[in-house]
Amino acid sequence: MAFRIDLTLDCANPTRLAEFWKLALGYEDEPPPAPFATREEWLQQFDLADDDEDDGAWLHDPTGAGPRLSLLQVPEPKTAKNRLHMDVRVAGQGTPHERWARITEAVDQLTAAGATALREFSGHHVVMADPEGNEFCVC
Repeated sequence: MAFRIDLTLDCANPTRLAEFWKLALGYEDEPPPAPFATREEWLQQFDLADDDEDDGAWLHDPTGAGPRLSLLQVPEPKTAKNRLHMDVRVAGQGTPHERWARITEAVDQLTAAGATALREFSGHHVVMADPEGNEFCVC
């Protein structure tokens, strides 16, 4: 039996990082689980400190194809290379030149949104870091 997966990113600012990943992936805020009307209502069932309610963000692919993305606040900073990273696949069909143009356009948009280009493998992919330093590739 196959299982669906969720990806979770530890981060310092879930709200800011969620805005970045919504742009990068075309994701949306995930509605709270039934029967809860709001995420805050859902969080109240847990024994959290009052200031912990903004410590997470949950995103989903509106088409249902991609994994859910959870962004959870942690106190420690990122200190090493990720052992797992996402590939943001934007290239689609067309000539190699057309695909590379779409990749570089996406890199420009993500850079404007706070990402950093780390390494370019011309014609194939660009290694980037999100606003908190989590590595991903645009291909």
